[in-house]
Amino acid sequence: MTSPFSTLFRKLLFLAALSTACLWIAGGRGHAHELEPTIADLAVTDGGVVTLDLRINLEAFLSGVDLDAVENTNDDDAGPAYTDLRARAPEQLAARVPQLITGWNALPLLSAGDALVLEQSGLDIPADLGADLPRISTLRLTAALPEGAAEITLTWPTGAGALVLRQQGVEAPYTGFLSGGERSPAIPLAGGAAASGWQTFGAYIPVGFDHILPKGLDHILFVLGLFFLSTRLAPLIWQVSAFTLAHTVTLALGALGWVNIPGSIVEPLIAASIVYVAVENVFTSGLNPWRPAVIFGFGLLHGLGFASVLGEFGLPEGQFIPALIGFNIGVEIGQLTVIAIAFLLVGWFSRKAWYRGRIAVPASCVIAAVGAFWFVERVFL
Repeated sequence: MTSPFSTLFRKLLFLAALSTACLWIAGGRGHAHELEPTIADLAVTDGGVVTLDLRINLEAFLSGVDLDAVENTNDDDAGPAYTDLRARAPEQLAARVPQLITGWNALPLLSAGDALVLEQSGLDIPADLGADLPRISTLRLTAALPEGAAEITLTWPTGAGALVLRQQGVEAPYTGFLSGGERSPAIPLAGGAAASGWQTFGAYIPVGFDHILPKGLDHILFVLGLFFLSTRLAPLIWQVSAFTLAHTVTLALGALGWVNIPGSIVEPLIAASIVYVAVENVFTSGLNPWRPAVIFGFGLLHGLGFASVLGEFGLPEGQFIPALIGFNIGVEIGQLTVIAIAFLLVGWFSRKAWYRGRIAVPASCVIAAVGAFWFVERVFL
């Protein structure tokens, strides 16, 4: 006959193993290995020269990481090569940039009727970053335009990941998102290719969704923390509504630039919010009167985190409202998708007497452990 002590010991052993595995995953996805979209600013001078300023992770491109397939260099076979390049001095990295440009010219990257031959005219590779942080370089490329050119097209290489392409210096500039292997529409050099409000709205929905699934692991864990309190509809509606209202407010304020709190403060607090909701799940099985208010406060923090994403992509001028609404709807769809997946996986067992002890509490403990690890990492490491 199995004693209660041995049953408890097995549960604790399982929980410890699961927590260790999650912490290993969380720790293995270090900041230096996280990937960001490349941002390109396209402009044409009066002398008929096109300029392309790229905010780019050069190590990822030079090492051959498939940016279309992974969100973290640790998940790619080229990860070790990336890590090696990340540790190198800027001048060593700069020496390999010409080969990258040669490959782009063979594609070609830019066309204006004929292929444009790009040349490097500027390069800034940060040197004062620790090896535990991603290094985003600025690369300026220039090319002479053929006489009479009126449009330009950019072809983004397969495997190059996401690109935010922004036209500068014209009225109604083009702003678009390209994935690896995609080509932009013909962009009028004189401007006038700005997206309509509905087009901008539709374009930003997948951006918001993508920030939850698959990129927003911290936000996913927070939403799961809400889910594991109770699978009943009323508690979920109260919690999700409070969270949604709060992050909508600070998302708008942060994107407008009216509120600006450094990520060094926001990110640890987001991790702390994950710990709080998960720990409270362990000690209570119902919705306390103060929980929606607390979640509202945490939602304000998460909204600032979402605003930083919009800051990276840049909101098109004149289309702030549709872009903001589209992004927020994408975030909400992502959050509801997380809840739906969780319900399909374990929600059917929620009426079982053993659900809370065997699923909700252990899962909340794991979520709390990962959140605590991130808090320590973001504050001290």
